[in-house]
Amino acid sequence: MHNLEFEEMPTEELWALHEEVRAVLTARIAAEKRVLEERLDQLDNQANASQRRRPYPPVKPKFRNPGNPAETWSGRGRQPRWVVEQLTLGKRMEELKIKCATST
Repeated sequence: MHNLEFEEMPTEELWALHEEVRAVLTARIAAEKRVLEERLDQLDNQANASQRRRPYPPVKPKFRNPGNPAETWSGRGRQPRWVVEQLTLGKRMEELKIKCATST
């Protein structure tokens, strides 16, 4: 860089130099900010992609409510209320099974 003697420069030239430096710095900072924001977006997308669950195939129901045949359960996850009610009434899980589902 040139060895400028700022003490000898007139105020108008110093002010013009100041304005030029400020404009260059503003442009560079804006460009760096855009690059950093793009990298941050990429990292966010990668984090979101790794948190997504893999798709599971649909599971056929294995149990049916004898009181309401429209209510079924695949046997996965928490037991539905109707299963709990049937079990408290003394039924066994074998009695709630759908007949064609026993082949699996």
